[in-house]
Amino acid sequence: MELTLDRVYQAAHVLKPVIHKTDLVHATRIQTDCDLYLKTENLQNTGSFKIRGAYFKISTLSEEERKKGVVACSAGNHAQGVALAAQASGTKSTIFLPAIAPISKVEATRSYGASVKMIDGVYDDAYEAAVKFQEEHGSVFIHPFNDVDVMAGQGTIGMEILDQLEDADAVVVPVGGGGLISGISFVIKKLNPKCKVYGVQAQGAASMVQAVKDHHLESLEEVHTFADGIAVKSPGSLSYAMVEKYVDELVTVTDDETAAAILTLMERQKIVSEGAGAVSVAAVLFNKIPVKGKKVVAVISGGNIDVNILARVINRGLLKTGRKASLTIPLLDKPGQLEEVSKIIAEQGANVTKVDHNMNVEDSDINGCHLTLQIDTRDFAHIEQIKQAFIQRGFTIL
Repeated sequence: MELTLDRVYQAAHVLKPVIHKTDLVHATRIQTDCDLYLKTENLQNTGSFKIRGAYFKISTLSEEERKKGVVACSAGNHAQGVALAAQASGTKSTIFLPAIAPISKVEATRSYGASVKMIDGVYDDAYEAAVKFQEEHGSVFIHPFNDVDVMAGQGTIGMEILDQLEDADAVVVPVGGGGLISGISFVIKKLNPKCKVYGVQAQGAASMVQAVKDHHLESLEEVHTFADGIAVKSPGSLSYAMVEKYVDELVTVTDDETAAAILTLMERQKIVSEGAGAVSVAAVLFNKIPVKGKKVVAVISGGNIDVNILARVINRGLLKTGRKASLTIPLLDKPGQLEEVSKIIAEQGANVTKVDHNMNVEDSDINGCHLTLQIDTRDFAHIEQIKQAFIQRGFTIL
């Protein structure tokens, strides 16, 4: 079966009572070179876009197929979508999740009535276990991305975007296995061919980027990113073909850039995104795609971030954007030194959050020490200003 606009329209009709049309937020408080809009799928039911494809796929199953139950594998968001869709249709679901899945996603999946199986490794390891289960029990496998009906469900996002901003110049989409961007890019290119579609992957999980570059499907040996929702070793064969045909360009972002994007979304737009959802914004913020002066829609694909990870992400985001810095200053261990250091920091308008006074430093003077300061700053220019202030007063910055 090929993906068609009629199939996407059918999905939109089926999904109407289940999902809501997420807002397209004009991101006026985020400074970029483009006119940025945010498609807030992080506010969708279950906290991500995945409910769209999962629900539509299950809606197409026969009564006999539903009696056998459904099985799926996921890093968390597809799991919740399948579990909720199965619960709504009275179908038993068994979900395989990789050990890296955040606890919040695991517990949310259980709360929708699914039987959860945890598997060591990443998404691809959970996939192998799910396929084996399906072969042994005869359940219907609900693939998270390599399925035409799943793509049709995700494609409804593209329809909504064009309805909300018909003159959009570009749409930026997170990419893991490729189901989301397959559906969106198909719809965008069919209804508005002039609109560019850009895909974004985590640098440590760039399976689709590599496949498109080499013009054939391949699998990464390993993936390494905190954006668990797109930590996929192998893209789907169907989604790979769709990406090659309809996507204009694929780029990658680092985890630090993604962390900075999450922080920016929280501070400027009061939007909470998970790592996978924020890569689209990271690509815009760090100029990975040519969208200067354009009307750009960044899809925030999910908001199910574990609070423990969020704390670490915020810290990394602060470091990446120059909002936090560490300064180490060699001092003579005598009265008045700390007072002078504090005075300089205060004059420069920074705030000290942590002080470490270390007298046991190799190769330092017998009566010397190292003072390490953790400080809150405005940006990188402010950090440099503070360093120069110390140097002008005769201090050395290591």
